[in-house]
Formats: sequence, structure tokens, C-alpha cells
Amino acid sequence: MGKTRSPNDLAKMLSYVLGRRPDEFGLIPDAEGFVRLKDLLKALHEEEGWGYVNLSHLNEVLLSVANAPVEIAEDLIRAKSRAASALEMPEPEPPKLLYACVRRRAYPHVYAEGIRPSAHARVVLTADRTLAERLGRRIDPDPVILTVNAPSALAKGILFSRFGECLFTADAIPPDCFSGPPLPKEKPDERNRPQGPEEAPRRPAAAGSFPMDVEKAASGHVPPSLKRRMEKGKKIDRKRLKKDKWTREKPPWRN
Repeated sequence: MGKTRSPNDLAKMLSYVLGRRPDEFGLIPDAEGFVRLKDLLKALHEEEGWGYVNLSHLNEVLLSVANAPVEIAEDLIRAKSRAASALEMPEPEPPKLLYACVRRRAYPHVYAEGIRPSAHARVVLTADRTLAERLGRRIDPDPVILTVNAPSALAKGILFSRFGECLFTADAIPPDCFSGPPLPKEKPDERNRPQGPEEAPRRPAAAGSFPMDVEKAASGHVPPSLKRRMEKGKKIDRKRLKKDKWTREKPPWRN
């Protein structure tokens, strides 16, 4: 277990993460500067030496640090002072290639419909693939990383914004403006597969019984009760059949 830092050290870290460079940690505050507490904790836990931080440590900063640099409102947190680098600005010329991450189970839908906002108000992108992978692992242990062709998106009227040095945002990305891995092949549903006569399930024969051909038995002397059982596909007890006098042929000397 790592060493616990002092509340003052944590206050300085929070001031940097939330007030100066949230983009460096993959965080985008809303219009009022708030980010979700759980998003902040995920970002801190990725940093060496800060994996121990939880909500109680954040509250300790508020209670024990004079002029605490952050404030908490329900499940949100923000820095009281924000640098200009922590503001979202229009970006008419983003890098040619940007990266976005989506949940793997949502990928077939995204592949067909395009990238839409999920956890944030806008689609979050980055020019750093490593950071994209880091953001992806926050939402899925095995995320899908998509490569966005920014010039193609601009040609379709998509407007980008820059957030700090690392992040970009957009309202949406059309499906023909990004590339990704091949879609997974769908496995056939064995339960709905039609069964032919040769594939029809066979009922296991009960112990001491055997199937009887109704047509062959029709020419012999079979009692009505046994005929009805055979017509319904029921098994006939071999021992019972041997004992039944109606199923035996009479010896010639008795005719």
C-alpha cells in the first residue's frame, strides 16, 4: 500500500488537476467548472502515489486546509480558480488524426450510426493514442479505439473545440469519418436453427424397452392397447411383450 500524502499535498494536486491542467488527466469540466467525483478519483488512481485517495481524503482537504482550492457539490467537484488553459475554445484546424474510445459491446452500433456523446455532453477526442487508451479503460476493461479523420469530419460540417493541450470535443462524428477494427462475427444461434428429420431429437429408450415398427406390427396379432401405444410413439416393454399370448405365432401343430 502506497504512502498517504498530507492534506496540503493533496490540495496542491487537486488545484493542478482541476484548475490548471484537467486535459492532461483526460478530464473536461462542465460550463461551471465541475467534474464528477468518480471521474476525478479514476484519474487520480492512475497516477503513481495517488491510488489511495477516496472521498474521505477529499473532505479532509475541505476541513483541514486553509482556503481549500476546491469545493464539492453533491457528486461534483471543481477548482475555485481556473486557468485559461482549462477553458474550452473553438478549434478550426484540429490535428488530422484524432482518437476516441467506445465500449466494446457498443461498437457495432457506433460503427453503423457514428460516435455520439455518452458520459460527457460532447464527444471527447485526443491526438494522443496513449491517452485515448487510458480514457477507454475508464469505461471498459477492453475498449475499442477509433481513429477519426478530422478533415473528413470538417468537410461534413462538424465543428471541433480544443480543451487545453490534449483534448478536443465535437458534437458527433459521422460513421464514414472514422475507422476501427473489423466487427466481430455473429455466432449462429443454435436454439433457433431449424431441425430436419435427421436432426430431430431422439427420446432416450427406457430401460427394458425397445421401439416397435407400427407397420410391421399391424400384420400381426397385437392387442388394441399396444397398438395405441405404438401409434403414439411410446415404448413397449419387451418382457411384457414376450409374455403376451397375442404377439406369439401359434405352432403349426395347433392349427
